[in-house]
Amino acid sequence: MLKSQSHIVAPISDELRTKALYTVNELRSRGKADKDAVEQLYGLIVEMTEDGLDFFFLEPLRRLRASNMMMGMAKVGISSMLKGSKMVVHKVLKKLDDQSLVSILDFIEEIIHEPETAAA
Repeated sequence: MLKSQSHIVAPISDELRTKALYTVNELRSRGKADKDAVEQLYGLIVEMTEDGLDFFFLEPLRRLRASNMMMGMAKVGISSMLKGSKMVVHKVLKKLDDQSLVSILDFIEEIIHEPETAAA
């Protein structure tokens, strides 16, 4: 679905991509939105969110060679955003049922892609 729309892209490490796909497969095979699944999913979502916030908010400042003071202020703001989103995500995931778990796993699979290779 996302490939049929305009979209923005954030790179992630191969390690995070592997972890995300492994977690999705593991949780999908278990098929239960139990406490352990919620905690694994929460950790994955937080890690992916941290990477995205870093890329979309801090990377432009790094490319502009922003001062340490400017980077520090940006990091404080992002930390506050992350803290707020963690609370919301955790609250939502605690109410997760098996069907909703599958929907979230589908979404995570949908947004993760391998690097494109350069055309020869």
